[in-house]
Amino acid sequence: MELFSLKNQVAIVTGGSRGLGKAIALGLAKAGADIAIVQRSEEEPEIVEEIKSLGRRCFVIHYDLSDTTNVENIIDKVFNQYGRLDILVNNAGAQYRSLSEEFPEEKWDFVMDVNAKSVFKLCQAAGKYMLQNNHGKIINIASLLSFQGGYTVPAYAASKGAVVQMTKALSNEWAKRGINVNAIAPGYMATDMNEALIADETRNRQILERIPADRWGNPEDLVGAAILLASDASNYIHGETITVDGGWMGR
Repeated sequence: MELFSLKNQVAIVTGGSRGLGKAIALGLAKAGADIAIVQRSEEEPEIVEEIKSLGRRCFVIHYDLSDTTNVENIIDKVFNQYGRLDILVNNAGAQYRSLSEEFPEEKWDFVMDVNAKSVFKLCQAAGKYMLQNNHGKIINIASLLSFQGGYTVPAYAASKGAVVQMTKALSNEWAKRGINVNAIAPGYMATDMNEALIADETRNRQILERIPADRWGNPEDLVGAAILLASDASNYIHGETITVDGGWMGR
């Protein structure tokens, strides 16, 4: 089980105060990692005390990832706080729905900045630290819409497609230099982002009919994959996207 230990490791989780990010952050902390949470809100999230109660360190960086001008400062703050950086989880995401012919340009830019540009800039900044030590784990959160087009979500689909390709591109350069860059593509998860779909009786039924596991995913369902990709157990896994979808993609 030492292969899965994150003892003495430091992890950044963006969007780590709620939903999928919170579950991942708690999971990494339980495996032994100290955590830095990146969130847009200025409020102090409950997860800080939860992680500290596990005997791990945790602090919050308040940053709006739609502003990509100084994203690299996040990495500097973590390094200054903990003196090292081992794991980066790019989980934060944005969504906007509109008919494509009416999709506002400013919303396109907003979604792409949060879901793609900030992800690249964080990977780039973290990579510079990790390359110095020939060691690091980067986990990007993709989506089923990395593979499918979706409906009325052109920016989201484009951004999540970019995440998978970016993961491969960075892996091609950094795998031989000790950095593992991989992605997780969650399926339909019971989070606040999907509240409208869950409440829509017809759409909810259609979604469940395609999921072989016959249920929506829970944020905790991602923890195992996250620990795998953050730990030494994944040392020979590079450029992959693991779908955690209850079997959706195989249907």
